[in-house]
Amino acid sequence: MNAQPRRARTRPLVRAALRTTLTTVALVAVYFTAPLNRSFTPVTGVALTVSLFALGALVTWQARSIARSHSPRFRTIEALGTTVALFLLVFASSYRLMSHDTPPGFSEPLTHIDALFFTITIFTSVGFADVVPISQTARALTAVQMLGDLVFLGVVAKIFLEAMRRGVEREANEPPDAAGDPWP
Repeated sequence: MNAQPRRARTRPLVRAALRTTLTTVALVAVYFTAPLNRSFTPVTGVALTVSLFALGALVTWQARSIARSHSPRFRTIEALGTTVALFLLVFASSYRLMSHDTPPGFSEPLTHIDALFFTITIFTSVGFADVVPISQTARALTAVQMLGDLVFLGVVAKIFLEAMRRGVEREANEPPDAAGDPWP
């Protein structure tokens, strides 16, 4: 029987949910307020590449954070939520810029919502035919996202789950008062 009060057991869950929600809201707010009404240029392509490498560094940092966390399960949920949001918003930003290219990268101009919608349909493999990439650059980037989706779903999820497993093992081997995690 767990002697800890219910409030102490739910506190890490509430904190994790709040941090994930606030981080996602902040990322979405930045995306929707960003002036993405220019063309996609070689500089933008470099920024996209740097962003994806930074995302890889973030995944590495998050995996270490999960393994050391006093709440590895909740930290995993936070990491997945933040990483998915950032991954999608990086591609949505690029697609929004590409829709302003001459000739345009897509079958129709994309608003912030249209670009995010397109990104999510590619991520979920639904692929509606109302918006399609028509330029070679837009098609190439869409293909990169498709491959990135597979890597993200396979490799990143595995990395986070392995880090969580290590964190849970570490917590199980610590004395109860040192762990600080009320969840088994």
